[in-house]
Amino acid sequence: MSERKKSFLYVVVCAAGIADDVGKLINAAQERGWDVGVIATPQGLGFIDAQAVEAQTGYPIRSAWRSPGDPRSLPPPDAIAVAPATFNTINKWAAGISDTLAVGILCEAYGMGVPTAALPYLNAAQAAHPAYRQSLERLREMGVLIADYEPHQPKAGGGCDRFRWEQAVELLTPALRSGTERARNGRETPREV
Repeated sequence: MSERKKSFLYVVVCAAGIADDVGKLINAAQERGWDVGVIATPQGLGFIDAQAVEAQTGYPIRSAWRSPGDPRSLPPPDAIAVAPATFNTINKWAAGISDTLAVGILCEAYGMGVPTAALPYLNAAQAAHPAYRQSLERLREMGVLIADYEPHQPKAGGGCDRFRWEQAVELLTPALRSGTERARNGRETPREV
């Protein structure tokens, strides 16, 4: 009898003060039996303890495109969580600006049918910008699951106590089940990173 394959979650980490707590999301996913790989934005890479994350996941962190011929270090994702999802990443993603590996994966995930959740983390001044509201609307239209986070006050460095890392797993679990049904019905599988 063959061993059941675990679902694989990509966690896209953006540059925000709370990014170093990404281990909470990794734990939540692993407790539900998922394997996890981390994709960091180039700036986000500086906000996390890369050694600790790699030890926790068992996979190298990706933050740049691989060169042709380089081996793929992560299997294809069954789901993607963007946490913390910053103002910059949300707006670039919604606009289809694929200038980093992280945003490129997010843009491609839509066309590949990969269930995706975003956990925004930004301040109230950024959230007041019309582009942010429009971007969230576009992402929702694309089927992206958006967590409920009340933006913190500018220059206050707050909100970490209200940021629910595990909400990504809560949002994606039902979507992953329906994604498994789509895969059984012949939907395309995302390519590996």
